[in-house]
Amino acid sequence: MNAPEESWIATLQAQPAYQRFAERLGELLAGEDFAKLVLAKPLAAAGDLQRVTARRVMLRGEPVLSLVYTHATRDITKNHPLDEGQALLLGLVGTQFGNAHLFHADEEVQLAVSRKGKATLATHRATAPQAASSGHDREKQRWVDVNRPFLVELGVTTRDHQVVPAMARKWKQINKFVEVFAHALERSRLAEAKTLHVIDFGSGKGYLTFALHDWLRNTKQIDAQVTGVELRPDMVKLCNDAIARLKLDGLRIEEGDVRHYQPAALNVMIALHACDTATDHAIHLGLRAGADIILCSPCCHKELRPQLLSPHPLAPILQHGVHLGQQAEMLTDGLRAMLLDACGYDTQVFEFVSLEHTQKNKMILAVKRAQPKSNDEVLQQVREVKDFYRVQQQCLETLLKADGLLPA
Repeated sequence: MNAPEESWIATLQAQPAYQRFAERLGELLAGEDFAKLVLAKPLAAAGDLQRVTARRVMLRGEPVLSLVYTHATRDITKNHPLDEGQALLLGLVGTQFGNAHLFHADEEVQLAVSRKGKATLATHRATAPQAASSGHDREKQRWVDVNRPFLVELGVTTRDHQVVPAMARKWKQINKFVEVFAHALERSRLAEAKTLHVIDFGSGKGYLTFALHDWLRNTKQIDAQVTGVELRPDMVKLCNDAIARLKLDGLRIEEGDVRHYQPAALNVMIALHACDTATDHAIHLGLRAGADIILCSPCCHKELRPQLLSPHPLAPILQHGVHLGQQAEMLTDGLRAMLLDACGYDTQVFEFVSLEHTQKNKMILAVKRAQPKSNDEVLQQVREVKDFYRVQQQCLETLLKADGLLPA
C-alpha cells in the first residue's frame, strides 16, 4: 500500500460516520442479532468483483464470518474468525466498494463513501423478511424439517435450528421447491417407487440438492441416489466436504457439464438456472434417458432473440429491448413446453419464487404420461409458431431431431 492510499484510509477511518458503523458492526457480531452485511457499489479497484456478502455462521461449534465474493462469473466463499472477517470487510469499504449495508432484525444501517472520501451514515427500518415464525400458517407450509442437520451445515439455520434472518428467502425457496417436486412425484409413474436416481445440473451451493435428498430419504423413506453436477470445482469441493461431515449416503456432487454428462441411471432431471441453451441440453438429456420428471428453471434466452430481429409484423413492438427480451423468453420456454408435450409429457410453465442472485422465477415442469398419445397436432403447432415468428432454429428441437426423438 502506497502513502496516498494509507492517507486516504486513515482519513476515512477517522470520520465519525465510519467509526459508528464499525462500532455497530462489532456490537452485532458479538451478539445474535447480526443478519448479514453486503458491500455494494464496486469501485474501479474491485475489478470484476461485484459484491461481497457476509453472514455469521457456526462451524464446528464456533461462530465465524462466511464471506461470499461475487464475481462476474462465479462466487468464492471464505470463512474467517469474527475479528479477522470484520477487519477484512471494513478494509474494503472506501477502497473497493462505495456502500456497506448492515442488516439485522430491526433495521438496516448504510455507510456510503463518496468519491471524495466523505463517509455518511443512514439508518432505516428493516423491510427484509424475518426468520420463520412459529405461527400456524407458516408451520403448515413447511415441507422440510427445520431441525435437519444439513440446514445448519449450509448456514440456513443456526445451531439452535432457527432460520438465519438473511436466509429467510432461501428457506422459502427450499420449501417451495420440495413442495413442487412432491406434487409432481405424486402424479408420476414414480409415485410408488422404492428407489430413485436424481440428477441436479448446476447444483451450485447445494441448498436444493441437499433438501431434495433429505426429503426423499428421510420423509419419503426412498432409497434415493441424488447427484449434483456443477461446473465450478470450488462449489463441488464445498458441497462434498459438507456431505462428508454429515456422513450422507446417496448424495454426491460431481464436476461436469450438461453437454457432455452421461448418467448411469436417471429418473428425475433437474436443471435450475441453466443459462440459455444449457437448459435445452439438460431437457434433451432427460428425454434421451427417459426421465419421468423433468424440472427446469431457465435463465437467459439468447438463442431466439436475434432471429426475431428479421422483418416481422411485430417489428415496431420488438424494437424496444425490454419487449424483445420478454418475447424471446416467452417464445423459447413456450416452444420447450410444446416439444416436451410432443415427446410424451404433461407440461406446465408457471411462476416460482425467485432464485438467489436472479429475478428469474419461471419453472418448466414435465411429468411423463402413463399412456402415449399422438404428437402430430403439437408438432403442427410448433411449425406454425416458428413460421409466425420466423424462427429458423431452436436448440432443443435440433437435438431431438438429430437423435430421432422427433421426425426430421
